[in-house]
Amino acid sequence: MKKAKLKQMDLRENVFRLRRAAIRGQIRGIRAFTLIELLVVIAIIAILAAMLMPVLARAKQTALRVQCLNNLKQLGDASQVYLTDNQSIFPPRLTQDRWPDKFYDSYGRKLKILLCPSETTNAPLTYGGGSNSNNVADASPRSYLINGFNDYFHDVLDSSDFANYMLGTYPQGMKQTDIRQPTSVILLGEKSSQAGDFYADLLNGDDIDQVVNESRHDSTGQANQNGMGNGGSNYLLADGSGTFIKFPYSLNPLNMWAIGTNQANYAISLSAF
Repeated sequence: MKKAKLKQMDLRENVFRLRRAAIRGQIRGIRAFTLIELLVVIAIIAILAAMLMPVLARAKQTALRVQCLNNLKQLGDASQVYLTDNQSIFPPRLTQDRWPDKFYDSYGRKLKILLCPSETTNAPLTYGGGSNSNNVADASPRSYLINGFNDYFHDVLDSSDFANYMLGTYPQGMKQTDIRQPTSVILLGEKSSQAGDFYADLLNGDDIDQVVNESRHDSTGQANQNGMGNGGSNYLLADGSGTFIKFPYSLNPLNMWAIGTNQANYAISLSAF
């Protein structure tokens, strides 16, 4: 009996010894990372981060572009309300009460709509402040400008009336019915942050290629000083719809700032870019 118990105890001890030996063996088999292995892991993480950063940056740019386009669509709704209330005539070109104020009530007096989200840090200029304006909308930071339609008025007005039009004293605005293809004519576009202009005038030599920013969004390269690059900008068309147009397709093969046959006549050659 005693011998049987002793054998049992010996067996248990042997089992415990084997278990302890196995555990010690496992522990001995575990080793720490070497410095080289740790550096390799860090390098892989850095490479993955570098690959993800441009993707995240592009996603942010896309989000800002979409928000900007939404602002223009709301301004488009405001323009349609204004047209309904004013015999289908766009706001006249005035020196003290310009289109932002004319649309003010129709877009809910939300001044942020006048500002592209990509410009919230450095507010763009406006010429509506001081003695030139007596309303808050014209004086607020603004990312957009309206088509001046001066190619059309140059063709239909005599020299005296056209001079008054450009001075902001001609009482008549652009008639919606005179825009025969409203889906291919720009009403509002994005302007350069350094320009405070309210109107994009096709017949003013620098307006379309310097005041208008044709490549604010999604540019993967360096735009030139006039905002022309390989990106694009948001536009509100004369029918009230908003769209993103890649540069330079707002200017070629047809110049969408022009009216009628002037769209082909004033198309900007691709060799100019």
